Amino acid sequence: MTASLSKLGLGTGQFGLDQPAMSRGRPRDAEARDILSIAGRSGMGVLDVVRGSTTADTLLRGALPQPNPFKVTLTSIRPDRGPEVAEAELRAQMLRLGVERVDTILAPSATDLLAPQGASLWDRLRALKDAGVCRRIGVPVYASDDPVGVARRFKPDVVQAPASLLDQRLLLDGSLATLAEMGIEVHLRSIFLNGVLFLPPDRAPSHLKAAAGRISRARRLIAEGKSDPLQAALGFALTRPEATAVLVGVTSAAEMSAVVAAAMSPPPDLDWDEMAIDDPDALNWAAA
Repeated sequence: MTASLSKLGLGTGQFGLDQPAMSRGRPRDAEARDILSIAGRSGMGVLDVVRGSTTADTLLRGALPQPNPFKVTLTSIRPDRGPEVAEAELRAQMLRLGVERVDTILAPSATDLLAPQGASLWDRLRALKDAGVCRRIGVPVYASDDPVGVARRFKPDVVQAPASLLDQRLLLDGSLATLAEMGIEVHLRSIFLNGVLFLPPDRAPSHLKAAAGRISRARRLIAEGKSDPLQAALGFALTRPEATAVLVGVTSAAEMSAVVAAAMSPPPDLDWDEMAIDDPDALNWAAA
């Protein structure tokens, strides 16, 4: 196992366990089982489990390797229903997944923590940590959330933040470095920026038309560096010293194998600074 693979984490949001089958007719639970088997054998660390239906959680439980090799992350519901309901929902999901404790529980968002009942939710997550239900608590942020300000106010153990070779805002302004210096684990998400880097410019969503030139330039630089978008995206994220974990999403076992192979390859020697996009509207849409 390489250091890069131990730093790599997997999100379950694209597994599609609420759907009956893949487009080619393969059951979703079989695909999920193969994805998780590849990830577990490769030594990947974090498993970020999205809030799903009862059926999705049950199918995911059946797909998890045993013993479970992953550090599981769960996300709370929004605080407007009260901290008691939030705790009950978390415990119910853990029961469906067949886990007695998890590594990390995240608040739903920085915005939710700043809502009227956000403080009560955060206090409840602290209590769950103190009770040993989880090892750490954290919060996902966006570039517009003032991540350092949020961290100073709530003192999370983990911050999950968007960053990619196209969206370098929180790296360039020093936010992620500051969080790391505060002793907070930084988990990068949206490293593929919703697949934007893999799309030809003429197929980019309308929200990204203004950034099409920069995307084309990035693709050209990657090709000239004798690399490919997948290897470049992973190489950029995995070599960031600020990041403790790098989360990816896949839809098939074949994609999982491709990610593992790319992560094991030496990172390409590319000029990352030349690939950053400075269009906040496009980036905010793509990183959502």
